[in-house]
Amino acid sequence: MDLLGKKVLVAGCGKSGLGAAGLLQKAGAVPVLFDENEKLDGKALCAREDYPKDTALVLGSLPKELLSELSLAVLSPGISIEEAFVSTLEEADIPVWGEIELAWNFEKGKVLAITGTNGKTTTTTLVGEIMKRYQDNTFVVGNIGTPYTQEVLKTDKDSVTVAEISSFQLETAVHFHPSVSAILNITPDHLNRHHTMENYAAVKESITKNQTKDDFCVLNHEDSWLKAFAPKCPAQVIWFSSKEKLERGYYLVGSKICRNLGNGEEVLLDVDEMQLIGVHNFENVMAAIAIAAAYGVPMETILDTVKHFQAVEHRIEYVATKNGVVYYNDSKGTNPDAAIQAIRAMKWPTVLIGGGYDKQNTYDEWIEAFDGKVKLLVLIGQTREKIAECAKKHGMENIVLADSFEEAMDTCVKAACPGDAVLLSPACASWGMFPNYEVRGKMFKEYVNSLKG
Repeated sequence: MDLLGKKVLVAGCGKSGLGAAGLLQKAGAVPVLFDENEKLDGKALCAREDYPKDTALVLGSLPKELLSELSLAVLSPGISIEEAFVSTLEEADIPVWGEIELAWNFEKGKVLAITGTNGKTTTTTLVGEIMKRYQDNTFVVGNIGTPYTQEVLKTDKDSVTVAEISSFQLETAVHFHPSVSAILNITPDHLNRHHTMENYAAVKESITKNQTKDDFCVLNHEDSWLKAFAPKCPAQVIWFSSKEKLERGYYLVGSKICRNLGNGEEVLLDVDEMQLIGVHNFENVMAAIAIAAAYGVPMETILDTVKHFQAVEHRIEYVATKNGVVYYNDSKGTNPDAAIQAIRAMKWPTVLIGGGYDKQNTYDEWIEAFDGKVKLLVLIGQTREKIAECAKKHGMENIVLADSFEEAMDTCVKAACPGDAVLLSPACASWGMFPNYEVRGKMFKEYVNSLKG
């Protein structure tokens, strides 16, 4: 779409919205920032360094007279397509995009896109590091923290963009077309937004909707949703598996990551050569290898990068050892499946901090995964009673409900003995107590690093 001189509504005034408005302004469009929160401090917002200069701001309800002037609307990921004003836009025949679709409109190079319930950030970061070793003009964007809209005007025909894409971002993608996509897994999450697992899975799978047989899609062979999806996938499917030796794909045999692309088995590396721990990370690594290899990166470059790659911040991140107790920060474990992977990675009796915002998830599988390893469960936030009830149902009795994060940390330090681990892996979003999981994780690390010993 040619947006030169066109008026475009940007809904949402957070990082994504400001990034979209900035891109539109640079591209010669006329952005109008909109937020339904009429109590938002407009003066403070307009004073921000990243606020596009002279951009109009509308707070509260959407003026009817503005509708007739709009050529496009761009939604920030946090805004549901079910909001009433979105229906108003659609009824007025105004195209509704998200930030990913807006950025794609200006993309000049190739895109490698990664989605899935868990593992996206680790896989995206690793693929980004591999691509940077191989190709100078590489951008790592999306749900990982840097808005795609902020970087896309720097792309050229030789560049590669590695993008972490959430289900919220995929809801409003129209023509977005990665050369290589990956769906790492599909497990229950965000059902308060997508309502059913069928809807959630369909949104994740839509990352491939514009791909062709000239493109590739990397899928998890152990995921039942993805096995069902594979025959419908429009791209060439590349499988990875942590449990099964595949006739074609990437797989784990004991501690060896192997591949077979139809020419016999090839051992790529031993997981003991890596800095990452846990089977879920072995899956992330296989996915990253498959993505980079499908793009054409030499295996020597891929494997050398993998061996030196360390865990991303807030994802089973080693923090410190204090008085014989190891502390791990898994604040990014914002759903039960992610938290399952973290507890499985622990090799010690574990004092576990869980709880937070209620995304309508269930916690039975998470509690079952404790498998006698969790010596104390410390719960915080909106879900603490719900999780405690579930834990007791599964025979877990050593539970403490804390009224604050500091109280939770104090409890953990007192309970942990030399040879134990303290793990922050909440299985819930941070909202309500913290603005985001990063703040939650940083508070954990600051507390741990302040301990003596």
